[in-house]
Amino acid sequence: MDRERDGAKLAAEVAANEDGADDSPDALSALTAIGEVVYDWDIVSDRLTFGPSVGEVLAGVPALALRSGANFAELLSADSLESRHRAIHDSAEPADEQGAPYRARYALAPAGGRRIEIEDGGRWFADADGRPVRAHGVMRRLRGVQLRATSHERNGDPTTGALGRAAFVAHVARRLESAAATRGAVGVALVRIDNLAALNRVHGYDAGDATLRAVAGALRASMRSGDRIARFGGACFALALEGCDGERLAAAAERFADAATAAGIEFPGAALRASVRVGGAVGPDDGRCPQALLQHAEEALAHARARGAKRCATYSPSLAWDDARLRAIAISDEIVSALNERRLEMALQPIVPTRGGAPIHEALARLRRDDGTLCGAASFVPVAERAGLLGLVDHRMLELARDRLVARPDATLAVNVSVGTLRDPGWPDRMAHVFAAAPGAARRLYVEISETAATADVEAAAESLAAVRSMGVRVAIDDFGAGHSSFRALRALGVDLVKIDGAFVRDLARSADDRFFVRTLVALGRHLGAPVVAEWVEDAETAALLADWGVDYLQGHHFGAARSPDEIDAAQPAAPRLIYARR
Repeated sequence: MDRERDGAKLAAEVAANEDGADDSPDALSALTAIGEVVYDWDIVSDRLTFGPSVGEVLAGVPALALRSGANFAELLSADSLESRHRAIHDSAEPADEQGAPYRARYALAPAGGRRIEIEDGGRWFADADGRPVRAHGVMRRLRGVQLRATSHERNGDPTTGALGRAAFVAHVARRLESAAATRGAVGVALVRIDNLAALNRVHGYDAGDATLRAVAGALRASMRSGDRIARFGGACFALALEGCDGERLAAAAERFADAATAAGIEFPGAALRASVRVGGAVGPDDGRCPQALLQHAEEALAHARARGAKRCATYSPSLAWDDARLRAIAISDEIVSALNERRLEMALQPIVPTRGGAPIHEALARLRRDDGTLCGAASFVPVAERAGLLGLVDHRMLELARDRLVARPDATLAVNVSVGTLRDPGWPDRMAHVFAAAPGAARRLYVEISETAATADVEAAAESLAAVRSMGVRVAIDDFGAGHSSFRALRALGVDLVKIDGAFVRDLARSADDRFFVRTLVALGRHLGAPVVAEWVEDAETAALLADWGVDYLQGHHFGAARSPDEIDAAQPAAPRLIYARR
């Protein structure tokens, strides 16, 4: 409970500091104190972006390693059995519009530096085909903690007799070391049973176990004596292949796929067949440590599992680059078509007051594809930004928000505005034009800007936001807590609402560090005189804690996912939900 007492003390210090001097406690110093750093990972481009506390939290880690997921993977220690990449790509929970949670523990071993134990977690977001495209989370530096393998990871899989993950990773590490000394090669192939979940659902888990045993047996029969097989996930086997270069790996992948598909599965009353996909990589060319090599094999597997792809793929930098480029081109074309054909739509997620009253709704962009399916913002917004189309998306969302505010005079909406739009000197005039025929509607609108965007150029942001505030529009700071902002910057912007980054909220029930930090952020928001919103609220315990600390609004799955305006209007009206504080 020490952290919670520290949080209360810091809150008192903030409240006592009436002039808001720059030497008052701030988010960056609090983040550094608890050893946390927030980050974004654009999985398609592999770009990593960290908050400013990274220099303290990950001291000793080379700057180059922090720029991409592939470079970061090279830092993982040889005994790390988890990674952020694996936690996301092996997630049992599909990502909806608000993403899906992930968590991993691993160790970093920078050359010449001290070992760093990390707990990493957040939410990942998917494209229209369910493939991960973005992750937003927090890395916490663990002190006095030793990561340990489970008995399953150490001793092997009782269902198939395959190696456990720990033994497999150790074997690959030894083979990579030997390959580096002899200029040899070691291949890693990941074989995933695509229809295992369907077999479990239709025939029961006994059928799934029978399938796993049959596939493992078929793979063993196709391996050489020096190769190794491990159960690497619920539906995935990993194979370590001695002396296997790229050409041999491609041939081996096809051989393994044929063997697994043809495997005879003994199960009473049903004729079962496995459907598999294979991805592979060759070390040390594709990775000098097991984790980097496995990550590239996973990327190849993801390519093989894509719609219309061949069942086997081997990693190459051009494969990853071409895949990202083709996806970006296809999405860019779809965005342009959707804008022209008015297929960009709006979904609304409630932001619920803790002590009664009407909710605010955050307007989230959705893209309706030609086939009628809907894509969440995470699947197309990063591409729209890179293609220079995000300003058009922002403008269309303002038009949709205006129409909703006119149709529902009782509604209040919040709309996200990108950094490019914020920096565009013509944006306030275009916004005035959008709301010219809707008098009064702008007064029920918040524009949400990220903390990073707001503080990149405070003077320019303040000028732009002052122009839209003159129309009655209010300003919300999103993702508050990354450590970029100061009292002076936020006061210059005239903030009307502060939204705490959900990456710090998700673990409140189990993390004293996060409780300390969120209480600090609440105090900072209070000192600005702005109501505070907490995002990613997933359960009643977290909601009660936040209400007890004086948080004004809560947003997250506990209060409802995003729905279309028609769905909201068709629902039976309900009384505003009241969340009682514990005090």
